[in-house]
Amino acid sequence: MSITKIIYWVSTILLCLLFIMGAMMYIFNYPRAEGFFISLGFPTWIIYPLAVLKIIAPVVILTRVSLFLKELAYAGFLFDAVLAFFAHLMVLDGEYLFSVLATILTIVSWIWDRKVYGVYKQEKIL
Repeated sequence: MSITKIIYWVSTILLCLLFIMGAMMYIFNYPRAEGFFISLGFPTWIIYPLAVLKIIAPVVILTRVSLFLKELAYAGFLFDAVLAFFAHLMVLDGEYLFSVLATILTIVSWIWDRKVYGVYKQEKIL
């Protein structure tokens, strides 16, 4: 296996595990997640939909069922990580390490995905 594929698979698996673990915390430790969301100023109703998306996105990335959905999952990961970083930075709670790691892993996985699988042609919608 080439170094390019190793970097892609390691970063992608770590990224997917990080987001799945976050989703599991949202589902199985709801009071803690609720406390985080309240302290960050986010509505608590979004916890469960976000947990579901954090489980679906890794499945989409790893199975590559649709290139459009895969790119959307990467974008969702990036938005979630960057917004989490700034939310934690604004409330000064020091809990931004995982968001920095998620941002780095998302960028590395996305870049090496394009190196391993090439740049894609646009999918036709109709």
